[in-house]
Amino acid sequence: MIQAMDYRQAGVNIEEGYRAVEKYRELAAETASPAALNGIGGFAGIFSLKECIRAGKGMEDPVLVSGTDGVGTKLDVAFAMKKYDTVGIDCVAMCVNDILCHGAKPLFFLDYLACGKLDAGIAAELVRGVVRGCKETGCTLLGGETAEMPGFYDEGKYDIAGFAVGIVDRERIVDGRNIREGDALVGVASSGAHSNGFSLIRRVLPDLHEDFGGMPIGLALLEPTRLYVKPVLGLMEKVEVRGMAHITGGGFYENIPRMFRSSNGAALAAVIRAGSWTIPPVFARIAWGVSAGSDTAGRADGTEITGADAQAAGAEILRTDEKTRKLLFNTYNMGIGFVLALDRSDVREAVEYLDGMGYPAWEIGRVDAGRGAAEALRFE
Repeated sequence: MIQAMDYRQAGVNIEEGYRAVEKYRELAAETASPAALNGIGGFAGIFSLKECIRAGKGMEDPVLVSGTDGVGTKLDVAFAMKKYDTVGIDCVAMCVNDILCHGAKPLFFLDYLACGKLDAGIAAELVRGVVRGCKETGCTLLGGETAEMPGFYDEGKYDIAGFAVGIVDRERIVDGRNIREGDALVGVASSGAHSNGFSLIRRVLPDLHEDFGGMPIGLALLEPTRLYVKPVLGLMEKVEVRGMAHITGGGFYENIPRMFRSSNGAALAAVIRAGSWTIPPVFARIAWGVSAGSDTAGRADGTEITGADAQAAGAEILRTDEKTRKLLFNTYNMGIGFVLALDRSDVREAVEYLDGMGYPAWEIGRVDAGRGAAEALRFE
């Protein structure tokens, strides 16, 4: 007698999915808000419009701002290191930091998790990071989706993406229109590579257990993306922030000029003062890998250069090799995760405030007259 194939035989474990949802429900409760009118597990997340209005209390014209993003191939490092509790923070950060660039306060977040074979424990660790990110930025984890797709994703691999909605008064939307020539650029420290450029990192740093200051470099790479929401929204209550840029894929060259797009037709450019902050050691290590990757990663006697020696060699490359330096600044945040355009008179107050909030900041450059799209950002 031919036995019919069921869903589990096809590779989908419904019971494991139920276990995962129960874990999500417990975790999401930590972000509970009166605005969330139902819990995890429904067909959709329900958020009170009245609560949105309350969140916009004092606003003349509340506007919703939304953003979506994922973590990318940084996930592969998490799988290799069997550490799953930080990439959820990355997922939240990539979304909320983007909507922050327009002055929006996050209201709620939804996530999407996909895998080849669901393990409720691992899935819950991924969502635990999402909850941490939501709690730190004051937004509600409103819902999400977990998709088990055997044969499409490799077993043991997960993908995670998210979607955030925030609110801002129309008259306080930050879109670059008030940026002026002569304004200062303030850079706020990153926590490392954040969530960009990991396809290159995985090629040039194949040994994730290589020593990096007494810890495996793979763990250092998993340091989550910094969440800039609270300090920047706090700063906006003290000084006029005229433009903001979240330094993600494309590094300095692509992201900083994005803040000028609504500058009332004025052609503007960012001038970055080299050496105005210290580039973290992880980028020197990446620089060595990038530079040596196409040739040799070793010494003349054939021995491999790794660890502190590779960092030292990479620091010298960043200092002397303009081609590699530009490549890295066009790929990574290089220690600056968020950039603000301010009137020069507000720089000192801004830096002191951000430093006091635990977010080191530096005046890293200025806004200058533009010289065409090809020179929207330059170093001096």
